[in-house]
Amino acid sequence: MAEYETVRRAGAGVRTAEIDAGLRAHMNKVYGLMSVAMIVTGIISWLVGSDLNAAINGQETRILSVGMIEAMFTAPLSYVIMFAPLGMVLFFGKAVNSMSQSGAQMFFYTFAGLMGLSISSIFAVYTGYSIAQTFFVTSIAFASLSLYGYTTKKDISAWGSFLIMGVVGLIIASIVNIFLQSAAMEFAVSALGVLIFAGLTAYDTQKIKNEYLQVRGMPDGEAIAGKMAISGALSLYLDFINLFLFLLRFMGNRD
Repeated sequence: MAEYETVRRAGAGVRTAEIDAGLRAHMNKVYGLMSVAMIVTGIISWLVGSDLNAAINGQETRILSVGMIEAMFTAPLSYVIMFAPLGMVLFFGKAVNSMSQSGAQMFFYTFAGLMGLSISSIFAVYTGYSIAQTFFVTSIAFASLSLYGYTTKKDISAWGSFLIMGVVGLIIASIVNIFLQSAAMEFAVSALGVLIFAGLTAYDTQKIKNEYLQVRGMPDGEAIAGKMAISGALSLYLDFINLFLFLLRFMGNRD
């Protein structure tokens, strides 16, 4: 009997080690996909933002013509560029199950490129130093919050409904403030945005971890986990981008 218990505990230990290794590989894939998307966003944002900044200052552009820049950053095309990423996120949530894994990954990177175009104006509004400084602070905050979500034993799934309602409120308030141009509302939205996406970073990390543990034993668990890694990377990518943009409103020095 004692020998059986020893073998049983040893088997459980091996199984736990296998689960831990699979989970680490899954999370590494999530962060890897997210990192590539961030690089795509950063490159496109910097290239387009640099040309926008040059056009504003009457300097020669490198990639886009002045006419293209004027068309992109004036109504109605500017609103299309602004809200297209939101439409793509909503579409992805409904269509991801019917996509192949490679198709979902390509969609994610396309979305990241469009997001880079959407936020490129920050390079014409804020100094390069303040953007870099805010990115560094956001990276530290994101890493800390994501680590908390991954390691905490506390179930924080109850945060989800409140945080999602907060995001909806932020979207509505931001759209309204486009027309109102209220400094007080902008400050309130920015402060709430930082808090909401800080919470979502921890919440989404724990959710990604728990979802992997739920599907890993299924017959087609690997295929499901592959798409889940892309969905998880998208969630964390959005958390990082939004946390960065809201912090930039506080920390950014205007050019």
